[in-house]
Amino acid sequence: MKIERVESFLIGGAYVVRLTTDSGLTGVGQTACWGYPEAVQSIVSAFERYLVGQDPLRIEHHWQHLYRMSPFRGTALAGAVSAVDIALWDIKGKHYQAPVWELLGGRCRDRIRLHLLGGADTPEAMRAHARGAVEEGFTALKFDPVHHIDAGIDRMVGRARDLVAAAREGGGPDLDLIVEVHRKLTPMTAWTLAEALRPFNLFFLEDPIQIDSVQSQAEVARRCNVPVGNGERLTTIWEFRELLESGGPQYVRPDVGLAGGLTHCKKIAAIAESHHCAVVTHNFLGPLVTAASVHLDACIPNFITQEYSKGDEAEANAVYRCAHRREGGHIPVPEVPGLGVELVDELIPERPFQPMNTGATPLRQDGSVAYAV
Repeated sequence: MKIERVESFLIGGAYVVRLTTDSGLTGVGQTACWGYPEAVQSIVSAFERYLVGQDPLRIEHHWQHLYRMSPFRGTALAGAVSAVDIALWDIKGKHYQAPVWELLGGRCRDRIRLHLLGGADTPEAMRAHARGAVEEGFTALKFDPVHHIDAGIDRMVGRARDLVAAAREGGGPDLDLIVEVHRKLTPMTAWTLAEALRPFNLFFLEDPIQIDSVQSQAEVARRCNVPVGNGERLTTIWEFRELLESGGPQYVRPDVGLAGGLTHCKKIAAIAESHHCAVVTHNFLGPLVTAASVHLDACIPNFITQEYSKGDEAEANAVYRCAHRREGGHIPVPEVPGLGVELVDELIPERPFQPMNTGATPLRQDGSVAYAV
């Protein structure tokens, strides 16, 4: 069996690759480098010269070849490798008539716990939102209560505290709260916010500062008095190892569409396990990355919860025919061969490319560049 064709698609805001073999098997994968999907597409077209004619089952070998075929690194390259890697695992599962999680070591659990992406701008709305999440069956909720980059520290912290208090009241003691900050703070303001939110027993505080320095991220996690999660923008086992060896965090957030696909994320999970660190897979980009994440979640012992957007269930995502289905706050582990996702070709034209990166970098009131999310 050989790879015969490499196809690229820009669907909505996503870059998707489909590999086809001479035996007729296909595999699909997606990048989570949503800021620069065109760059990923360009890199995959360079990969095509190598991939066509290769045995798709040699996944680790292909990962190493693609990652090291030139002396360059970075998010776009990692995102391209990730998309191809996911597609190769899809083919391998179909070839052996097994779910991908079976080939990755077998399942550790029967269903995947989800945390709902949501939030609201007022305490009243947040209270109702949290209550609704519980009624729907979710046991964890993630939201960003830090909205105003130019607010004074007291106003910013006070507003965040009010929204978290409302979520705790609405969701009750059995709803785990994840506070997303989208890298908008400095270390000093992150510590102040963490202290203010400590009474609400957060599941964790996510990405309080920018990703520019692995050491700084670890230092903030080490000094915060609440659990911290990091890693959705990291791409390699080496970055995650340095993050954990530097003393933090308690949760890592690899994205299978960015951190080297299933091949590499399984290794990241093992490194985290050696530090008694749990895995909370990152994903908000749609059903294909959700499906790939489910296969990783199913086969690692230190998985805790997976990010989930109800946008996955929107009519626009009918372009992805999926075997997995959400049941309340969980997804049962799928039993079909491969990933369990196929592209519906006739619907692709109905999802024209719409870049998620608008170039609208946030500015402060004085005109300087603020931290982008």
